[in-house]
This record gives sequence, C-alpha cells and structure tokens, in this order.
Amino acid sequence: MDLATLQQQLAGQDEKLPPVEKWNPDFCGDIDMQIRHDGSWFYMGTPIGRKALVKLFSGVLKREENQYFLVTPVEKVGIQVEDVPFVVTEWEQNSEHFIFTTQTQDQFVVGWDHPIELHHDKTTGALLPYALVRRNLWARLHQNVFYQLVELGKEQDLDGQLHLTLASADYQFSLGSLSDN
Repeated sequence: MDLATLQQQLAGQDEKLPPVEKWNPDFCGDIDMQIRHDGSWFYMGTPIGRKALVKLFSGVLKREENQYFLVTPVEKVGIQVEDVPFVVTEWEQNSEHFIFTTQTQDQFVVGWDHPIELHHDKTTGALLPYALVRRNLWARLHQNVFYQLVELGKEQDLDGQLHLTLASADYQFSLGSLSDN
C-alpha cells in the first residue's frame, strides 16, 4: 500500500470520525509514515504539508497496545509515532470547562471522558500532563499551553504530595507535582 492508495480509500469520508474501532482488516505491513514529537507528520522522510490530508489520516488512526495503525475497512498499515500522535496547541476556558484543541483541529472538553494524566514523555522522560483525545489516543500539552495553564493552577495536596491542579467543571486534574522527589 502507498499513500495515494490510502488517500483514495478514505476519499469521501464525511466530517464525522469513521468507526475505526469496529474495523479489523488484515495487516498489510508498515508504511514509511511517522508522527514526530512535535506533532508533525512525515511520509518517506518528507513533511506532509497539506493540513487536510493530515486531518484525514488522523481520523483513521488506531492504537493497539503500543502500536499505531492507519486503518480502512479493508486494510491496516503500521506507522511510527515518536511519543503520542497529538499535541494540544490551543485552549480556552468557558465558565466551567477547559476546551483543548490539537494540531489536527480535534477539539474536546477536558473531563471524565477526556481526562488529563501524568505520563513520561517517550523522548525526554519528563513527567508531563497528557490528555485523552479519543479511542486510546493521547495528546501531550504543548509547552506554551502547559505554561499558560500553570499560571492558573492552584497548589493542592494529593496523596501526600503537593501538586499544581486545575478543574474543568467537576473534574480535577494535576499539571504535575511540586514536591521535591
């Protein structure tokens, strides 16, 4: 399979995300596609410059255990992801909620369905906040977003450690520990 074939199979998809969690096609091998640490997409070492194409591919991204695949109803191909496939690049706060937007324009409300968890960045090892975007696919908060949210955080004791926390409606989350460990 090549990029043009994959693009043809996905042509005509409507704006709604396809039900990739229900698709279990045969594995067709890996393609030379990579999502870099900064959220940029590359094919055969060349950046994919068309945002619409990246958005299309991100809509058929599937994670199984620690492997990532692009899937159609008839094919599944493996791709490489340096850390996570998404980066939260924008945020806003309405009266009660935080709303995050990724580099692929996925938008979601932080809460019980889209939690924030502290994970180790696979390239730096740092313990950072990550947000669940959809279907077992996570986003790391861009450094600028993280620093802007830090300014809003409140110190709170969680399980005997001092954390910087925020709340989105009734969902509370940590931006990280302030304790010296």
